[in-house]
Amino acid sequence: MILGVETSCDDTCAAVVSRAGEICSNVVASQGLLHERYGGVVPEIASRRHLEVVGPVIEDALERARASLDDVGSVAVTDGPGLIGALLVGLSTAKAIAAARRLPLVAVDHLHAHAVASTLGPDPIEPPFLVLVASGGHTFLARVEEPSSHVKIGGTLDDAAGEAFDKGARLLGLGYPGGPAIDQLAREGDPAAFDFPRSLPGTGLDFSFSGLKTALLYAVRGLGERGAHGRRADLAASYQRAIVDALLMRARKALTRERIGRLALGGGVAANSELRRRAGDLCGELGCALWCPDASLCTDNAAMVAGAARFLEPLPYPDYLALDAFARAA
Repeated sequence: MILGVETSCDDTCAAVVSRAGEICSNVVASQGLLHERYGGVVPEIASRRHLEVVGPVIEDALERARASLDDVGSVAVTDGPGLIGALLVGLSTAKAIAAARRLPLVAVDHLHAHAVASTLGPDPIEPPFLVLVASGGHTFLARVEEPSSHVKIGGTLDDAAGEAFDKGARLLGLGYPGGPAIDQLAREGDPAAFDFPRSLPGTGLDFSFSGLKTALLYAVRGLGERGAHGRRADLAASYQRAIVDALLMRARKALTRERIGRLALGGGVAANSELRRRAGDLCGELGCALWCPDASLCTDNAAMVAGAARFLEPLPYPDYLALDAFARAA
């Protein structure tokens, strides 16, 4: 079995996954309530909370898998990108567990884990496939020829889709995290009520969401505090529609250009109900197959980290003791 540890942002995660891709356990300790009052993640608070709960979370993951450390053959851990202090808590913990038992350790790129999350479970996707990863910190399209790597073919030039959701929710006076709040409220609104821009820069497969956030800000100011509150559902539905439109316009172009008949979704935004529904419609129209991971594999989790480790080269003891975390993707 592979023990996975993930602490790249504000969720403390541990999981046990078999070599065949069976998820034996997947535990997430959320810090949402700690950061809600600030409207976003405070790195120092996140790091301190990881220190407090990473041990119990790992114990919980092993207990739910009905396993012990004697059953673990390797340890997988996220080494970046993410909040450097948070990453170091998980990395140090994983090193300690692996070194104490002379187990191999696998360092996993957080973005690659999202890209291959659909290789887990009873119906795993087979390469080659395209993947649309949309999260709070990253949005990109990639081609996966082998599950050990991915090649980015388009990415955001400014803000990520998840960041656009969070900042949009803040403008509308909704809670944190913003994605689920907007998704819920949008079901009561009219997605055609406001004509927000769909920025598609250049002729490639890149994204841009900064102009969309500005358009929402101007719409809220134009309506005034009372008017904006009264039309929050319409604003949320129209704003969400613009984000999903931009994502799927690029996905359509990528599927047509790359001529690959499989598309996977990944990242926290992949849990959005409209994105999942309309991605299904798009793939049906183009004759492609779609893989939407369970919502528990879209947001940050350790099962996707352990799952990705199955395809990566492990580091033997003591080579990984000098391994360091990195905050930004190369």
